[in-house]
Amino acid sequence: MASTELPLFPLATVLFPGGPLTLRIFEPRYLDLVRESARRDAPFGVCLILEGEEVGAPARPATVGTLARITDFYTLPDGLLGISAEGGGRFQVASTRVRDNGLLLGQARLWPDEPQLPVPPEHGLLATILERLLEQLDGVYAQVERARLDDASWVGFRLAELLPLAQPEKQHLLEMTDPLQRLAQLAHYLPRFQRG
Repeated sequence: MASTELPLFPLATVLFPGGPLTLRIFEPRYLDLVRESARRDAPFGVCLILEGEEVGAPARPATVGTLARITDFYTLPDGLLGISAEGGGRFQVASTRVRDNGLLLGQARLWPDEPQLPVPPEHGLLATILERLLEQLDGVYAQVERARLDDASWVGFRLAELLPLAQPEKQHLLEMTDPLQRLAQLAHYLPRFQRG
């Protein structure tokens, strides 16, 4: 598996492969990150913050994260830079260093994509629940191809980002490498969201 140095953007949220990300950029280190990523058409790494904050001193990030590729730039009403990005492949950070501008860089090993597997019959309810959730959303989810609802990885990642799970639970789902095990874990979480 390939190893590369990635600029890291620790966040208080988990980004999943194929998932949307919108960010407000105002710290100089992240303006530099965005400028470099755009110039080189290269992704940056998004990792859940385990300790620390999104602003100020570099936070301690989770070691497994998701590549983010910028898809759009815009100026926000407050004059700050806004970006839209999309989650790509996952990676694992072996070590980190901090640049003089405070930007965290990680020596990361890229993970291979998961195998494309159909949603098994015993988890068909998860695909149905996802379909209902997507019908209530617009934007990136408005025009989903039906075939996506039979892709175990895609269904698992979308439910993981849309269900109101705790961030450590979302991180656990991100770190799983078997799409069918991820669906089983989501099925385990489901009863807490069912109305009594």
